[in-house]
Amino acid sequence: MTTGRYVTFEGIEGAGKSTVAALAAERLRDVGMSVVEVREPGGTTAGEQIRSVLLDGDAHLEGWTEALLFAAARAQLAAEVIKPALMSGSWVVGDRSVYSSLAYQGGGRRLGIEAVEAINRQGLGDVWPDHVVLLRIDASTGLDRQDVEDRIGSEGAEFQSHVAEAFDLLAKLEPDRFTTVEASLPLDHVLDEVMRGLLGVSR
Repeated sequence: MTTGRYVTFEGIEGAGKSTVAALAAERLRDVGMSVVEVREPGGTTAGEQIRSVLLDGDAHLEGWTEALLFAAARAQLAAEVIKPALMSGSWVVGDRSVYSSLAYQGGGRRLGIEAVEAINRQGLGDVWPDHVVLLRIDASTGLDRQDVEDRIGSEGAEFQSHVAEAFDLLAKLEPDRFTTVEASLPLDHVLDEVMRGLLGVSR
């Protein structure tokens, strides 16, 4: 049985992850790939319920509460959607993944990247992104570009800067897994860079 490939799009608020992920999935289908799109948190019945808590602007969550809720939603998504899709030979295109928790909770919340990785490994096992597309953008610019401000998106530029630093560190630590693209460039250029990273081609 041929397994698929798990690709995730990462970055701070306003980097354009959802838009670029959807367009990349479209291009992958254009070249004959079977593609399953997922978003985090969410993507399952349980995950969507957890999402409503995590993004609720009126909710006060401690850092580890937040990290554990993200990990729980992610474990369910991996078991229910991602792993079966990969085993069927499909590509999985993710709007965020475990790397968001490593950056946001590990870096932004100062819980520690290794500590947050450890709790996620328990739930994910071998379901780990094969390729991470990091869309880089200045924190202030990203916040200005937000369509909808949620609990985490309302944290402000200083928090987003800490998250961006964590993403940059992760990319440096795993250069073979990451493709980094400047998200402030025109969308067509961003997408071409993304596809070169995924397939080695542009269109």
